[in-house]
Amino acid sequence: MVDKTIIQEAVKTALSKAPERKFKESVDITVNLRNIDMSQPKNRIDETIHLPNGFDNVKIAVLGKGDIVTQAKEVNVDLIIGPEEIERLGGEPREARKVAEEYRFFLAETAMMPLVGRYLGVRLGPRGRMPMPVPQGMDIRPIVQRLRSSVKIRTKDKKVFHTKVGTSGMEHEQIAENIDAVLHRVESVLESGTMNIHSVYVKTTMGPAVRVI
Repeated sequence: MVDKTIIQEAVKTALSKAPERKFKESVDITVNLRNIDMSQPKNRIDETIHLPNGFDNVKIAVLGKGDIVTQAKEVNVDLIIGPEEIERLGGEPREARKVAEEYRFFLAETAMMPLVGRYLGVRLGPRGRMPMPVPQGMDIRPIVQRLRSSVKIRTKDKKVFHTKVGTSGMEHEQIAENIDAVLHRVESVLESGTMNIHSVYVKTTMGPAVRVI
C-alpha cells in the first residue's frame, strides 16, 4: 500500500503547480504497471470502483421501459433510451458513437440486453460500456447513486491506465482519498499487488504531472 501522506503531498503539489483557471479542471492519475503479462486476459483489469468522494458529473444512461424508466426519472438519470430508440440508434452510427463516448455507465433491463447487443453492441462493447443487466423488479435508484461516485478501470492489453479521481475544486485530502481507493482496489486484483505497480502520476487537465510513487 502507498502511504496516504505521500499521496496527499503529491496531490497538493499537483494542484499548486496547475495554471490558474476560471473553471474546474479534472484531476487524473496515470498508473503504469510492470512484471505482468497483459496479453493474458486473466491479468487485465476491468473494475468499477466506488470513490469515497464523488464529483457528481458521471453521466449515466438507462435503457428500458416501464418501472425502470420511472425510477430513472426519480434519480434524474442523464439519458433514458427506450426500445425504439435503441433500434433507431443502431442505424445512426455517428450518434450511437457519441452516446457511447459521452455516457460512462449504462443500465439496461435484462429483457433489453439482446436488443442492445444487436443494435448497440458494436459501439458500447469495445469501449467497455456494455450495460449492467437489471432484472425485472430490481430498484436501480441506489445503483445509480453509487455509480455517480464511481470510476471504471479497464486496461485491455496495455500496462497503463488513466482515470479521473476528482476536480480542482475539491480539497486535496478528498482527492487523495479517491486515489487511495483506486490503488487499493487495483492492488487487490493484481497478481503481485503493489509489486506490479511501476509508477503513479497525478495531474490536473492543464497542469504538469507529479509523481506519486
